[in-house]
Amino acid sequence: MPTTGERFERAVAIMERLRAPGGCPWDREQTFDTIKPYTLEETYEVLEAIDNRDWQELAGELGDLLLQVLFYAEMAKEQASFSIDDVLDRLSTKLINRHPHVFGDVKADTAAEVKRNWDALKVEEKKMRQSAAGEKAEGSSAAGSEERSILAGISSAMPSLLEAHKLSSRAAQAGFDWPNVEGLFDKLREETAELREHLKEFPAPGPRPQGRGVAGSGRTIVPEALQSRLEEEVGDLFFVLVNIARYLSVDPESALRKTNRKFRRRFQWMEDRLRERGGSPGHTPMEELESLWQQAKAQEKQDEEERA
Repeated sequence: MPTTGERFERAVAIMERLRAPGGCPWDREQTFDTIKPYTLEETYEVLEAIDNRDWQELAGELGDLLLQVLFYAEMAKEQASFSIDDVLDRLSTKLINRHPHVFGDVKADTAAEVKRNWDALKVEEKKMRQSAAGEKAEGSSAAGSEERSILAGISSAMPSLLEAHKLSSRAAQAGFDWPNVEGLFDKLREETAELREHLKEFPAPGPRPQGRGVAGSGRTIVPEALQSRLEEEVGDLFFVLVNIARYLSVDPESALRKTNRKFRRRFQWMEDRLRERGGSPGHTPMEELESLWQQAKAQEKQDEEERA
């Protein structure tokens, strides 16, 4: 039986062959930028397999995610930036340095203590990298301000729910947080009231669902300034909800994904029932759709009880 190391080396060698002259035309023409969308797609497929507790599928999806790492490393080696060896060395070094309670003499008996040590070590590592690169700690530029910020290092390219969660978590570590969850619900009511106040300026007859006709037909024209304020207020509502999730130790991205899947299941159940009688959602009164929706919920609950 081949060892784990031999299996890994085989995967690296396959990736090299695909990118080499005479390899796969598609793989050879890819760049860092063209591969990025696949990396995001594979990441979400890993999360979906975990949510579904489909362990066989997860093994395959993790392989697809590992392929992304091998792809980036091979392209970097071709332009002499770094190699998969550098990736592995940096990972091993980071794991050892970030776990002094395992590989050193530091004491950490709880997960919270480990997290505090981890964050402190990340800050020290950044300072060391800046010092080694000859960077100055002080400066008047925007970039300098970012480096001094406790929010530095949180990418704005990640999904917005995840970014909001990380921003609020980092701020909370510095003491900028609500004292209890009731304060968050007060904030939610406050933001809701602000949104409703702006809606008083909404052109008559007020917000309505968009029509079923040609895209954009019958749509209410909203002044640009008002639309901007509404967008801001809706964003504030999302941010408060993310903080409530953080306070309750709920991953907002995962929670919304599960709700999306629940909605998909129930709506498709409705579609199936309508299709059986020769109908469709677009040609069914809302009262009947609501009745079917309640039936879908009841059926789902019954199925769960039977499985239990």
